[in-house]
Amino acid sequence: MGMVRRLSQVLGFTNNKIRNISFKSLDPPLPLPSPSLNHGIHVFHCPDAVGIVAKLSECIASRGGNILSADVFVPQNKQVFYSRSDFVFDPVKWPRMQMEEDFLNLSQAFNAMKSVVRVPALDPKYKIAVLASKQDHCLVDLLHGWQDGRFPVDITCVISNHHRDSNTHVFHFLERHGIPYHFLSMTKDNKREGEILELVQNTDFVVLARYMQILSGNFLRSYGNDVINIHHGLLPSFKGGNPSKQAFEAGVKLIGATSHFVTEELDGGPIIEQMVERVSHKDNLQSFVQKSENLEKQCLSKAIRSYCELRVLPYEGKKTVVFWRKQQIAKHNAHQNLGCICIYIQSFNCKIQMIFHFTLDAKNENKKA
Repeated sequence: MGMVRRLSQVLGFTNNKIRNISFKSLDPPLPLPSPSLNHGIHVFHCPDAVGIVAKLSECIASRGGNILSADVFVPQNKQVFYSRSDFVFDPVKWPRMQMEEDFLNLSQAFNAMKSVVRVPALDPKYKIAVLASKQDHCLVDLLHGWQDGRFPVDITCVISNHHRDSNTHVFHFLERHGIPYHFLSMTKDNKREGEILELVQNTDFVVLARYMQILSGNFLRSYGNDVINIHHGLLPSFKGGNPSKQAFEAGVKLIGATSHFVTEELDGGPIIEQMVERVSHKDNLQSFVQKSENLEKQCLSKAIRSYCELRVLPYEGKKTVVFWRKQQIAKHNAHQNLGCICIYIQSFNCKIQMIFHFTLDAKNENKKA
């Protein structure tokens, strides 16, 4: 033990130092706004220029607002600027209409391509329609998340190409909450897109919760708003149908789920969220599918939340800028720090084992002598 204690001091890994390890990257939680203050979100995309952050801060502070957090992204060698700000304000001192005018003036001053402000407590919830097929796991998770208040949305209807009996859980849930359910029987030559378009025309965006029909370019252009899909695979690999089987047959060690915007290119739209889980040779196709379904639910849920919280911005055509939540940043940094500690511990153990074996070998040599 004496040898081990001395070695730990030499290597700089004493018990005292272990106790003093801290994750400086774990930011404290944001202070909660007082009851008289409202929470606002502003996203900004414009050509890069000197003084954007200063003018943005001045716009909010001049009306008595206070920025709680701000994320800025300026791509290397690209003359563009992206930002997202969380702030609190007094609606009496800064009325909603005045806020719109102030941010409009700011966007005009910098020739902004996008400037959106949202006040969740004052603005109407997003209206969405959900399209689903036979499999229910994503639809059920979405409905329960909506019921729990996880998403700031109103579900106007659920549309499906699969008939559901009136005694099913989904049907009872929709009936209980007054959400219309539309069954549209489809054929290879008739996807009923005209009827779908009529049902979703007054929505802010559409969610495809494992909807297994391809929406045409004409439909997407006619609708005009965003459509968010969940793909049961880690794009850009394993596009198209049955990606779990494709991944299983390819012998992958990671499976995933991808939520993305729908474009005319099949499974090729800008990615919003991806999640992965490790698999091995011990997994079979059934366990692949089960793990994939769990990932799909979580991935779609995160994508919808990020979209509603104005965290997703288009970037260079097929890319997106997604500003993480504080919890995601903290978790990511904590994993990195823990990884470094594990590597250090493994390195330390290897050194101890090498010295231990060297000592045993020396003792054995002395006995032989």
